[in-house]
Amino acid sequence: MLHTREIIRKIWDAQGYGNLAVWKDGTTAVVAPGEAPEKGGEAPLAIFKPIPLVAGFSMLDFATHDADLLRFVETTIREAGGEIERE
Repeated sequence: MLHTREIIRKIWDAQGYGNLAVWKDGTTAVVAPGEAPEKGGEAPLAIFKPIPLVAGFSMLDFATHDADLLRFVETTIREAGGEIERE
């Protein structure tokens, strides 16, 4: 099961390094923009672009408690066929 706030923390940490790919099993990887990564032949559920999502927050706590950002991450994962919950 994926956890919304954990994904947001990882998106935050990926700022300046690339995009964050998230797989169904909960693994993540920072990938170069435009890269189409696979793990074991499986494409990620989603690839999040950190700068547009979290750069506007001055602190990580603001990002992990923003209702719109939480909803966006959850909707993206669910629409891709994954399961996610808030912890």
